[in-house]
Amino acid sequence: MQPVERSAVTSDPTRSALEATVAGPTAKERSGLGLTNELHAYKTTGTGYTVENPTQAALAQLVYTATQLAGRGTVEVNGRRYSRSSFESLTPAILVELPLPYESVTSPLRLAGSANTFEATFQYELRDADGKIVSKHFEMATSGSGTRGTFDFTVPFTVARAGLGKLTLYEDSAENGSHIHQQEIPLRLGP
Repeated sequence: MQPVERSAVTSDPTRSALEATVAGPTAKERSGLGLTNELHAYKTTGTGYTVENPTQAALAQLVYTATQLAGRGTVEVNGRRYSRSSFESLTPAILVELPLPYESVTSPLRLAGSANTFEATFQYELRDADGKIVSKHFEMATSGSGTRGTFDFTVPFTVARAGLGKLTLYEDSAENGSHIHQQEIPLRLGP
């Protein structure tokens, strides 16, 4: 699960976002990020949405998209209410909602999302177009160790030239120190 950027061209951004979700990832998102799509169709009802024979992944895509834009924490699908927490098993341990893949960013970079990591801690590295680390540190979500918490922080950085860099967020394994729950987001870094 990875949020991506789409432009709303209607007065109903939720509907526009759901239609973009149904359309699926772009070729660049499929090849560069490995994204796939499970939500192939939906209908709007008076109180929510209907989806024929939904998979858990399709429900998660609909609920995450609709709750992000609708300004509410739950969504009704097929007569049942769902929240993002209904899909904890499908949600990455570290979910980055800002910045979005391939977004053009300058310093300071704002990161926001949610995490369910040991003692709420995780690390990040920001690499420039040459692969050089321009910022690295640890951060904390508002809760962790079985409870998803949120994070929102900024990262100052300096790059010598604009180019495609990479933001990597991960948790250090308590067992052997390896990177686990790793999320990689390509970004266009500007000076």
